[in-house]
Amino acid sequence: MRMLINSPDTVVADALRGMAAAHPELDVDVERRIVVRRDARGGGRVGLVSGGGSGHEPLHAGFVGYGMLSAACPGEVFTSPVPDQMLRAAAAVDSGRGVLFVVKNYTGDVLNFEMAAELAEEDGLRVERVLVNDDVAVTDSLYTAGRRGTGATLFVEKIAGAAAEEGAPLEQVAAVARRVNESSRSFGVALSACTTPAKGSPTFDLPDGELELGIGIHGEPGRERRPMMPAREIAEVAVEAVLRDLAQVGPADGPVLALVNGMGATPLLELYGFHAEVARVLGARGVPVARTLVGNYVTSLDMAGCSVTLCRVDEELLRLWDAPVQTAALRWGR
Repeated sequence: MRMLINSPDTVVADALRGMAAAHPELDVDVERRIVVRRDARGGGRVGLVSGGGSGHEPLHAGFVGYGMLSAACPGEVFTSPVPDQMLRAAAAVDSGRGVLFVVKNYTGDVLNFEMAAELAEEDGLRVERVLVNDDVAVTDSLYTAGRRGTGATLFVEKIAGAAAEEGAPLEQVAAVARRVNESSRSFGVALSACTTPAKGSPTFDLPDGELELGIGIHGEPGRERRPMMPAREIAEVAVEAVLRDLAQVGPADGPVLALVNGMGATPLLELYGFHAEVARVLGARGVPVARTLVGNYVTSLDMAGCSVTLCRVDEELLRLWDAPVQTAALRWGR
């Protein structure tokens, strides 16, 4: 096993210590595993809290900051954070206007955020929860019942964060977050499995010369295995799967946000080349692209591969997407 770590037992704590050293604008509690923007309670805004297992960086801690998340709760690698983390995060960011939990649809995350919301409400905090379930590849998987939450998490956190930054009330921030999720679809492809620090070996067997279609972000296999294909053919499979499911979201000729997301080990040279093929397929289908984001944002440790996420947007959602953001991993307009 070749990893730039001290020990599998300390990998998350070490990463959090490094994040604290690199980003003094964040309050990083290494022991309790909470990352909070220092001005989280300023401005009387709704608090946004998300979290999940580590190994998906920069999701979620990399998206804590102005115009996005108020706090993030990192769990152990591919393991949900616990309700106490979420409860502490909610208390740390509540300014009296309530807190929104953004939850990816994985069983551990769902159960623990639900318990945290109940505990928070017992403490007098107003909490809303939004479930992200954008993956079109599988209905049920090793980690979840229903559709998995993947790349659309970034869209939800950015757009809902902008609404909160503008001073929108909790119900409105939750409503826009749900609208983004309902308007988003994703499909992922793996060229290799990932290796967790604790296991030290690939999470599934993917022979040379083959790829996995429809993977999630925890190293779980997808829905179909095929011989390796050129980028243009992979893009056609992924985009067609997304558009087929997105057809139920109107208007059919409306613009989309496009995310070409690396799974952790795919260089930008390949991701931009793949995006060229994604753009070609969308153009051929008459789908206008309003904005594009290319890079490693919702990853699966050292997995080679990518995912495509499309979100249908109207003027309001596009305005909120364009609003200023300043986080460790996403920043513009400020």
